[in-house]
Amino acid sequence: MENVAVILAAGTGSRMGLGYPKQFALLPDGRTVLEHSVRVFASVPSVQRLIVVSHPDWMDKTREVLASANLRSEVIAGGERRCDSSVNALRLVSDDDNVLIHDAARPFVSCSIIERCLSVLSTHQACAVGVTSTDTVWQVSDGHIVGIPPRSTMFRAQTPQCFRASVIKQAYRLALDDPQFQATDDCGVLLAYVPSVKIRVIEGDVENKKVTFKSDL
Repeated sequence: MENVAVILAAGTGSRMGLGYPKQFALLPDGRTVLEHSVRVFASVPSVQRLIVVSHPDWMDKTREVLASANLRSEVIAGGERRCDSSVNALRLVSDDDNVLIHDAARPFVSCSIIERCLSVLSTHQACAVGVTSTDTVWQVSDGHIVGIPPRSTMFRAQTPQCFRASVIKQAYRLALDDPQFQATDDCGVLLAYVPSVKIRVIEGDVENKKVTFKSDL
C-alpha cells in the first residue's frame, strides 16, 4: 500500500475581523479550526504524514496550537500564492506517495470522505470532492447572462483534492515553467498541464464547508 501524506494549507486567509487568521478561531467545543482539521486526518490509520503549510509570520502559533492539542505534524512555510505553498510541501513528498491537499479552513471534513478519496486513488491518479449544485449557475460577461450550463454538470468544489504525488508534481513543474501560468487550485493545475490524467469526482457533504464568515463558527 502506498504511503499517504496530507498537506493542510493554513495561510493567513481572511481574518473575518478577528485580528488573527481564521484557522485559530475557536469552534463551540473550544477547539480551533486548525485543530479540528488536523485531528480528523490524524485519526485515519492510513495517513502516515501530516504537513501543515503556514504563513511564515504564524508558524510559531501554528506549532503552539498543534502541540497543545498533542497533534504531531510538520509545519513549514508557505509561499506568496496558494500554488507556491503546494509546491513547497510537495517537495517533501515522495513521488510514490498518495497526497491529499486540504484547506485547513474546512474543519468539518469527515473520515468517510477521506477514506473514499483513498479508495478512489487505488484505481485513479487523481480525485476531487464536490457537492452537486442545487442552484442554477449563470455564466456572466460584462454584467449580462451569456450562458446557463446544465445544473446537473455543476459541482461546488471542496477539499481534499487528492493525487498520486508524481502526477501533481509533474503538473506543477510544467506550470512553473510557463510564463503565462495563472494561479489556481491544485486540480486546475493538473487539468491545465496534464490533461491526460482524469480527475475522478466523488460526492462530498454540505457540512464540509469552508469557514468564511463568523456565522460559520
